[in-house]
Amino acid sequence: MQQVVTEAAGEELSLAERAYRAIRDRLVMLEIRPGAPINEEQLAQSLGVGRTPVREALKRLQYERLITTYPRRGTFATDVNITDLAHISEVRQELEPLAAAQAARRATAADRAALTALRRELRDAAGRPRDAAGLMSLDLRVHRAVYAATHNPYLADTLVRHDNLATRIWCLFIDRLSDMAGHVEEHGPLIEAIVGGDPDTAARLARGHVVNFERAVREAI
Repeated sequence: MQQVVTEAAGEELSLAERAYRAIRDRLVMLEIRPGAPINEEQLAQSLGVGRTPVREALKRLQYERLITTYPRRGTFATDVNITDLAHISEVRQELEPLAAAQAARRATAADRAALTALRRELRDAAGRPRDAAGLMSLDLRVHRAVYAATHNPYLADTLVRHDNLATRIWCLFIDRLSDMAGHVEEHGPLIEAIVGGDPDTAARLARGHVVNFERAVREAI
């Protein structure tokens, strides 16, 4: 599985932040399966860090509902519950359009360059054989780039958490989804609206993307 998160040029990450990002994306992409036990020592060895950074990362991931701890039983990846889809979509239908509109208004030259590069990746992906894992990784990176372009850390953090939970649901039903590539390619016009500074179009497209995602998952159940 390819790494989802790409670090900004010159970005200095603590060991705990590195551990957090790596474990988070393993959970989001279901490399760590729902309900699987979380072994701090094994994670530390696989990441090449000590147990303290892993422990710090796991505290954050519990807050983000990606892991859960049971007294006397241990720590486990949270189950993926389809009944959560409506609650997650309810939040995203309100906040994704806001984020897209604010990104269109506030994106810096660097943000627009990063989004334009992702737009090129979307075009390239459309002409290649459909790799599910690669498409999902690209989907996550587009969402996170849009959130970063809002320059509102509270909005971005909230949406990253909810997008992570939505992606876990998507991963669970990936074999049943008929047009995953089409869902990811919906980001192309959205990126163009943001880069072009069109907040109204960006908001409309972002809302439609969330609605289409929920519909596709429900049809696959």
